[in-house]
Amino acid sequence: DHGAWVPLLHLLPQADVPVFQVSLPARLDGARAYAFGQALAPLADEGVLIVGSGSLTHNLYEVRFDAADAAADDYALEFSAWITQAVLSRDHTRLQQTMAVAPHAQRAHPTPEHLWPLMVAAGAAGAEVPATRIEGGITHGVLSMDSYLFGAIPGAAAATPQAAALAA
Repeated sequence: DHGAWVPLLHLLPQADVPVFQVSLPARLDGARAYAFGQALAPLADEGVLIVGSGSLTHNLYEVRFDAADAAADDYALEFSAWITQAVLSRDHTRLQQTMAVAPHAQRAHPTPEHLWPLMVAAGAAGAEVPATRIEGGITHGVLSMDSYLFGAIPGAAAATPQAAALAA
């Protein structure tokens, strides 16, 4: 799956970390996706890298495929900024409520399955683990490519791994 393989190709090009891909349950909301991540959290203590690969915004109805460098729509910028603030401030309670309270959430995610991997990774890391934003820009006017790293990546830093959330 490109959602797991592509981020790992760039993060760990030596391919020296075992990978086991898990699909998300069909019926999730923010709290359930976060709880799913919490259930996976003990794996990080065993050196398992948890990657939640989705998309920070995913409104394919509004993608301008003919213009990869199209100016970013305001709603995508505002939604992305809201997510960044929630993640970096470690406000995981608010993060779980994204679809209900974030500006333009329904427009950014007409269906939220591409947002849930971020909730899973945040849940696996826990609110006490600091996050880092990896700025990815906005392509085709509406697709935010920002990513978030919770803790450290094994092989990329000496710290104990926690979880990585990558919007890909």
